[in-house]
Amino acid sequence: DRDRVRTISLNRPERLNALTDQLANEMIAAIQEADRDDAVHVIVITGAGRGFCAGLDLMQRLEDARNGDRPEPGRWERGDDLGWVGRQALVITETSKPVVAAVNGPAAGAGLSIALAADVRLMAAGARVTTGYARRGLSPDGGMSYFLPRLVGMTRAADLILTGRDVAAEEALATGIVAAVYPDETFREQAQAYAAQLAANAPLGMTNSKRLLAQSFANSLPTQLRHELNLIRQCFATEDVREAMRAFAEKRTPVFRGR
Repeated sequence: DRDRVRTISLNRPERLNALTDQLANEMIAAIQEADRDDAVHVIVITGAGRGFCAGLDLMQRLEDARNGDRPEPGRWERGDDLGWVGRQALVITETSKPVVAAVNGPAAGAGLSIALAADVRLMAAGARVTTGYARRGLSPDGGMSYFLPRLVGMTRAADLILTGRDVAAEEALATGIVAAVYPDETFREQAQAYAAQLAANAPLGMTNSKRLLAQSFANSLPTQLRHELNLIRQCFATEDVREAMRAFAEKRTPVFRGR
């Protein structure tokens, strides 16, 4: 951990961090652990080596098939109605802390879905992303069909999903898939600095903001206004807000302690 930021790195660089059930479930557990740790204010997900995440490890599935190991739900999806691809989307969205996806390299399929589920996405200038499913005869999973239209609109989402084409960083920034693009050579440092800037904010304010944004598409305006009022009242009752007011009056930077 650094600057109250927990970095979770997908670590199968020899396969561009392609997902197996083990890797996905380890990531889920790591996010849950970070969410329970009061010393962590922001969670960053990134990839080891030159890739972010190449999606489901289809080569591993092919090798299993060649060895006579049928791709049964118990091996790859654990047989429930969400599968690990669904659980990874839920754990990212339901954690109380902001999640930043630092897309350092190629992100495809379920790997892109991880990034889309995050609250903020940052991208290296040389990286590429793709929905990828159409090129493999598949339909989206991991929440892609939920998150992508909300980020880029239905027409662009249909284009990206149905073509499966590669998207460069410039287009990803212009269409709202990512919030910022940084040079490859300084990407990790700048992504860390961005996350540290978030982590300097009051934890409850960020948690409540994340909840409000998640609810906004489902709620009517009056309902959303009531939720905003209820949550900001919670914030006003905290020591962090009193510290922010003192710091404003004293013309200094507030020091938030999460209470």
